[in-house]
Amino acid sequence: MANKRALSWSAALRDLKDDRSRRQDVREERLRTASGLGGAPALALSAWRGRSGKRYVVGVHALSETDLDEVGEAVVMAVRRDESGLAELVAVATAGIGADPSPAWLARAREAGASEMHVHRLAGTTSERKAIVTDLRIETADPARA
Repeated sequence: MANKRALSWSAALRDLKDDRSRRQDVREERLRTASGLGGAPALALSAWRGRSGKRYVVGVHALSETDLDEVGEAVVMAVRRDESGLAELVAVATAGIGADPSPAWLARAREAGASEMHVHRLAGTTSERKAIVTDLRIETADPARA
């Protein structure tokens, strides 16, 4: 008697797709950057994957040297890292004319343990930046992480 199991590939692929959609958390996907041309240091870049699955490339800056007035029109993310280097999004907002971040927002991010500011400058319009903030926003009751 042969012990054969019938496998439905379509059902297996559907289950795999469902599993991916269930674990679509906001997360960092580190980019590998090589040293720049002419011996210049490599740019500090990373990427964040939103709940929608879209990827947003960001420049990484130390929070201590970040001035929100100099950021321009962008999406800014306050980030903290654990000992293993795993990034956690603390707060996300739009920056620019009439935008959210203020010195108080920055202070709350620091109090929540943020040490890096990730800046996404590739969104061209205010509505695009707001959509990215919504895609990356963390669902939590902590007001410092809104």
